[in-house]
Amino acid sequence: MAQFNGKVAIITGASSGVGESCARKFAAEGASTVLVARNKKKLAELQKQIPGSRAFPADISDPKNYDKLIKFVLKEFGAIHILVNNAGVNYRGGVLEVEEDLGKIIDLNLRAPIALTQKVLPHIRASSGGSVVNVASLAGRFPLPHEATYSSSKFGLRAFSLALAQELEGTGITASVVSPGPIETGFILTEIDSVPPLVFSQPMSTADQVADLVLKCARDGKPERTIPVSGGILATLAYLWPGLRRLLKPMLERKGQRIKAKYIEKLRRSGQSS
Repeated sequence: MAQFNGKVAIITGASSGVGESCARKFAAEGASTVLVARNKKKLAELQKQIPGSRAFPADISDPKNYDKLIKFVLKEFGAIHILVNNAGVNYRGGVLEVEEDLGKIIDLNLRAPIALTQKVLPHIRASSGGSVVNVASLAGRFPLPHEATYSSSKFGLRAFSLALAQELEGTGITASVVSPGPIETGFILTEIDSVPPLVFSQPMSTADQVADLVLKCARDGKPERTIPVSGGILATLAYLWPGLRRLLKPMLERKGQRIKAKYIEKLRRSGQSS
């Protein structure tokens, strides 16, 4: 069913993983898609595979690209109905250990979606309404040691999304946040040695499963969806009773370590890991 027929969707981080899956699924339901990512080659290949799509290679953490993106979309399609803020980055390790500029995580994961949403919202309103869907993480509901800045960025993105949803009530525009646990993509699997065991304590989802939730939010405007559901429940309980998080953490880390070891062995056998 072409539920997004005639709609125009901007998708950031579209060159792989959840973003790529979102692009394919929106297009399959009739939407015109604008694919945003830094990898020009991958975007060009994806554009060939998705009828009616347009590629816009850009670093979305650079504010100079926002007006250029909007101008491009309006020139190509004349309207904007949906914005999916999916682009993200992570530098794993303790704050004292990481050599990269941790501020870059905040720039891409938090500042960029907030600033881009602010720029795009007037155009969604001018198109008689639509939706903004932000892809956060269960790390934005359950603090992750050794991923402190990433976790902080996702806490902030979730808070922004839920507050924005209330601001937009009655405007014809909805705002939602999808908070997945670990996803079986290169975001985790290519850096598996440095991923904290706690991450693996939750069942892995696929990019398609997460993308399905993004499309559901774009359809019905539900403020928040989590996957796995059990992870969302656990995060809520840990928020209500902080002591519970401290009690559960050792058990979850042991469980995660066992599962992580299985994934490492699986990757080793397939030749994807040393």
